[in-house]
Amino acid sequence: MPTGKLQIVPLGGLGEFGMNCMAVRWGDDIIVIDAGLMFPEAELLGVDIVVPDISYLIENRQRIRGIILTHGHEDHIGALPWMLSELKVPVWGTEFTLAYVEDKLDEHGLLDDADLREMRPNERFKAGIFTIHPIHVTHSLVDCVSLAIHTPLGIVIHTGDFKVDPTPTDNKLFDLHTFAEYGKSGVLALFQDSTNVERKGYTPSERAVRRKFDEVFAHTKRRLFISCFSSSIHRINLAVELAYQHGRKIAFLGRSMNNSAEIAEDLGYIEIPEGLVINPGEMKNFPPEKVCVLISGTQGEPMSALSRAAVDNHKHAKIEKGDTVVLSSRIIPGNEKTIYRMIDHLFRREAHVIYEDGSSPPVHVSGHASQEELKLIINLVKPRYFIPIHGEYRQLKLHAEMAGAMHGSVGKVMLIESGDVLEFDELGARKTGRVNVGRVCIDSGSRTDVVEDLIIKDRRHLSEDGIVLPIIAINKLTGRVETAPEIVTRGFNVGENGFMEGARRMVEDTLAHSSEEEKADYGVIKEKIRADLKRYISKQTQKRPLIMPVILEI
Repeated sequence: MPTGKLQIVPLGGLGEFGMNCMAVRWGDDIIVIDAGLMFPEAELLGVDIVVPDISYLIENRQRIRGIILTHGHEDHIGALPWMLSELKVPVWGTEFTLAYVEDKLDEHGLLDDADLREMRPNERFKAGIFTIHPIHVTHSLVDCVSLAIHTPLGIVIHTGDFKVDPTPTDNKLFDLHTFAEYGKSGVLALFQDSTNVERKGYTPSERAVRRKFDEVFAHTKRRLFISCFSSSIHRINLAVELAYQHGRKIAFLGRSMNNSAEIAEDLGYIEIPEGLVINPGEMKNFPPEKVCVLISGTQGEPMSALSRAAVDNHKHAKIEKGDTVVLSSRIIPGNEKTIYRMIDHLFRREAHVIYEDGSSPPVHVSGHASQEELKLIINLVKPRYFIPIHGEYRQLKLHAEMAGAMHGSVGKVMLIESGDVLEFDELGARKTGRVNVGRVCIDSGSRTDVVEDLIIKDRRHLSEDGIVLPIIAINKLTGRVETAPEIVTRGFNVGENGFMEGARRMVEDTLAHSSEEEKADYGVIKEKIRADLKRYISKQTQKRPLIMPVILEI
């Protein structure tokens, strides 16, 4: 038995949803598994995304041998631009994952300096003292892997996100054989995805969605709008295939949807027949029954393509009576109110709306393993130590209890959270302390605008740029604007008199180009006013005051 200590340090993703990131350390060698973000809670006003505090990695930057990505979802790769601005280290990922990463790094001006290295399932590679064995798994995204990490003390398996899909749409089977082989040779520790631990039974195969999609395409008499996560390549491919079969042209709406489709087609994950895709502006040239629109915005994001179409404010996507809208995605916890408000707007358009309501056949299936699949992997691997990851605390706890009841398959269960240092040596495993972890708030998608503390950020923001309050009086019965908008500023130098008049005109123009329905949805109209004023003020003054639209109901 080698002398030394193996340390596992989760920097995010344990006790919270998203922000998955974990460091594995032996002596002077560290590898990092995933670099994810999470989206902010509603109370984090002005914050666009949240990334892990990587103080631990910065302190040990000379020891980091690389970042290894399990797959291309935002909660696993989204923090990379902020990490790579501090850490000049190699990044390994599968072909499709790296295509997503390249697009993201290019957007932040970091691609030229990035050291991206492709890894393939079952092809081992070295990162410092560690040997990494990627194992193909099935998920809601293509080209996903678990990682078997060979350390001096034994083999550690990190599942990443997965489900055991017996009939994947791309016919690339989950590599159960390799998990079983590792189980026979001995596994020190298994770190397993906890997302769906509360769901009994098995997660349905991706193919289960096809039956419902077939029905929808067969019975839809007018335009068909399908909204799914832009990363749901299997789902997009299914829509393309069925559109071709039913004689419908395909239009992609939304930047993320366009980018994903382009990447997937370039890499051969989607085959789009020639002439099938039309530009959004061409939709009006085809009969409604000959058009299928793949549109982004499943979570009701205020300025997404689907949200704007829902309130009849999209340049190309006009939803009319008799159209069908399919929401082929799950509702992310915390987004329920926003999504159902968007669905209400779609019903007001007199559209037929199909969403995940528990009916069968399903319009969406999860990409995460349910209880029986989790147990299957545990039984195959038979780890000495079992550690649940990727989930809120209740999920980690329930997962630990489930594994603890599997006598004969699990030696010992360890329950840890982000920041805990889990240490292995020849005597066993134990928690030996904590490192600094936390959430770093990012405003406006800028690498330079990092908010270390929201209160400090607000104070700095107000002292430097001030606050702007556009006040609009709206009749709560009619939705009409009753008086001219008023703009109140504090701590903000308005400069010449023409500036305030220009700001008022900007708000008036925004209101004038908004429908009565938009004005009645305060969340939508506030976001439109804020976005337009932000652009105007930034252009006129190069300042970024805190803009908080106020709606007065009269």
